[in-house]
Order: sequence, then C-alpha cells, then structure tokens
Amino acid sequence: MRDLGGIIVIDFIDMYNAENRKKLYARLKDLMKTDRAKHHILPPSKFGLVQITRERVRPQTIINTMEKCPTCGGTGEVEPPLLITDKIENTLRYILTQQNEKGVTLLVHPFIYAYLTKGFPSINMKWKMRYKRGIKVQELDSLQFLEYKVLNKEGEEIKLS
Repeated sequence: MRDLGGIIVIDFIDMYNAENRKKLYARLKDLMKTDRAKHHILPPSKFGLVQITRERVRPQTIINTMEKCPTCGGTGEVEPPLLITDKIENTLRYILTQQNEKGVTLLVHPFIYAYLTKGFPSINMKWKMRYKRGIKVQELDSLQFLEYKVLNKEGEEIKLS
C-alpha cells in the first residue's frame, strides 16, 4: 500500500458469510499494524466492501500515461447507442431532402452495419422506401462505434457542421 493515501475501497466479491467477513477484518487489522501511516479500517459491508482511510506518507509517484478517449473526448460520457439510428436518419433526411442529393453511401461501424441491414424489412430498406433515394450502407472497421460518415455519389464525404 506504499504511496496510497485517502480513501481506499477494496471489493471482496461474493463474501456473503458473516464469519468470513469477521476473519478478513481481523486479518487486515493485524497486517496493517506495522503500517507507519495513520489509517482506519472499517469492517466489510454486507456486500464485501472494505474501506480504508490512510494518510499519505510520501509524495505520490504515479506518472499519468492516460490519453483522452477518442469517443467521448475525455468527458466520460457518450451518446446512448439507442439514439444512433435517429441521429443517422436525421442526417440522411437533411442531406437527401434539403441538400437534394440523389443517392448516398453511409459508412458505419460493423456492429451498426449489422443492425441497419439485417431483418426484413431492414432499417436501411425503410429509409430507401421513405426517401425514394439510393442509400448504400457499408461497414468500415476504422470508425468508432457511434461514428458514421456520409459520402455523395462521387465518393466525397459530405461534411455537416
């Protein structure tokens, strides 16, 4: 536990037996007797969580090697996958009706490709019937799960701001 300080929570999964929780608590207290840092151990909860508060003795030696998530941009939040079809359809509606494109190619992640093209009638078939235009769906492994691109007839990406 060297260099750890603050509140430490340890999850001892599936520890439902009260007798085992008591043994664990006693053993932890025994092992922590030699710790030079001020600390306090709470008994395991009924879910098997042990909380330890511990004073930091030395400066933290962790080097941050994390990078921002390309999907959420470091916010920790992504759009719900359930809304991706609505978002794609809104984009297609704008491109096909407002920008009057005659046909487009939709590039999506393979999982989204399967969702849009499987079944009868598939979501893609419904879009073709609704807009009476060619909408070709292709899978592209390099796209993030909820990322998509729309190409015009010439294969150029249609950028929307």
